[in-house]
Amino acid sequence: MNHNFQSAEKEQELATQFGFAERVRELNLAKYTYKPLAFVHTYGCQQNVSDTEHLKGYLEMMGYGFTEDLSKADLVLYNTCAVREHAESRVFGNVGILKANKRARPGMLICMCGCMAQQPEVSEKIKKSYPYVDILFGTGVRHRFPEFVYRKMTTGKRVFENPEPDTGIFEGIPVHRDGTFKAWLPIMQGCNNFCTYCIVPYVRGRECSREPEAVIAEAEEIIKGGAKEIMLLGQNVNSYGKTTQHKMTFAELLRRINAIEGDFRIRFMTSHPKDCSDELLVAMAECEKVEKHLHLPVQCGSDRILDRMNRRYTAEGYMKLVDRAKELMPEIQLTSDIIVGFPGETEEDFQKTLELIKKVRYYSLFTFIFSPRPGTPAEKMEDNESSADKSRRFAEMLRVQEEISRELNAEVIGRKVRLLIEEIDGDVLVGRSSENLVVRVNGNKEMLGEFVNAEITSFDGVLHGEII
Repeated sequence: MNHNFQSAEKEQELATQFGFAERVRELNLAKYTYKPLAFVHTYGCQQNVSDTEHLKGYLEMMGYGFTEDLSKADLVLYNTCAVREHAESRVFGNVGILKANKRARPGMLICMCGCMAQQPEVSEKIKKSYPYVDILFGTGVRHRFPEFVYRKMTTGKRVFENPEPDTGIFEGIPVHRDGTFKAWLPIMQGCNNFCTYCIVPYVRGRECSREPEAVIAEAEEIIKGGAKEIMLLGQNVNSYGKTTQHKMTFAELLRRINAIEGDFRIRFMTSHPKDCSDELLVAMAECEKVEKHLHLPVQCGSDRILDRMNRRYTAEGYMKLVDRAKELMPEIQLTSDIIVGFPGETEEDFQKTLELIKKVRYYSLFTFIFSPRPGTPAEKMEDNESSADKSRRFAEMLRVQEEISRELNAEVIGRKVRLLIEEIDGDVLVGRSSENLVVRVNGNKEMLGEFVNAEITSFDGVLHGEII
């Protein structure tokens, strides 16, 4: 097997892992009188969801089927997230519950991986306090999953592997795609930005882009498989291409994928404002398959706090990007992430964030009250603001955003849109437009995963439309 996009050493390593997968498959055939089942759960971002699809590809290779019923699982895999404290708490709670499952099924293998597993303090906690967890591995050694399962099955010893993240990308790991008409397509991994609140660079390593021809080849394969939407993934897609042999900007990559024959749509996330170029905005405007929706996390509207966050742009610079995007694409809808209560944030800083929200007029926001992540610079920053003040500001921001969202939804009534029907809710179909408008329409179930034209007719908390 030669994927032409990676070194002979990586090809050899991959062949070694495929060998381990085949040996695990043979062990499972000898051990079970039925097809063993794996329960897999993903926490966190789309990048984790994509990683899980590759781990499930390996599980299929090892002879496992899949189940949503924990009580029937012969192997449990939790792919974890370290970005929010709440996600970590949920993982520990759910791992605690597995003690009873392990007692009921002593042969069950319990595995943890992902960003939490990459942290040494989490690894030690699992090792000491959760003795029934069999395998724990970090983000940098995902490609060795079959080896870890084989080692546990043949030696009986627990496997704990979380060396420093290796930014090398392995092409050719099998993929079990969970969706039929929507597909994740990772184009890079890791991050070089070191925002002071963020743990990602420490658990995912430095930025590394996939070779453009590898990405394009996978995109072609996805489209041939019938997908109607491709989501390009990276911690910061705007800086794509800096580590590749064949140089290509993210804007150029969008144009190449846009040129692939077929009726499909291209989405991407996440974009960092400091790397959002005019070239990218022009490409978005000119590529008919690229969604006219931009998720551009601003985090805060105060330059003083942006500097403390190490975001490396100003509120004014951010607004210039927004104005240019709207000039090129009048129909574009913008979404963002905002943190309230970052250490040192004053009422004046918060009011600047509110002003920015009102100027931009986001369609929706992902909002968070700051919670320190161990190991980040922000954890050590002095924070004199009370929880009550942070909660009050958070509520005020939500109120302002809800009003803007209502107004924007009212403005699109009467607009004709092309929807990709993503789900069925009772007798109603739920579709998403290129601008990220979610619209409920009446239609038949055969339309699931298809494009339909519709006119938006009303808004009552959700948008409703009629198929044209």
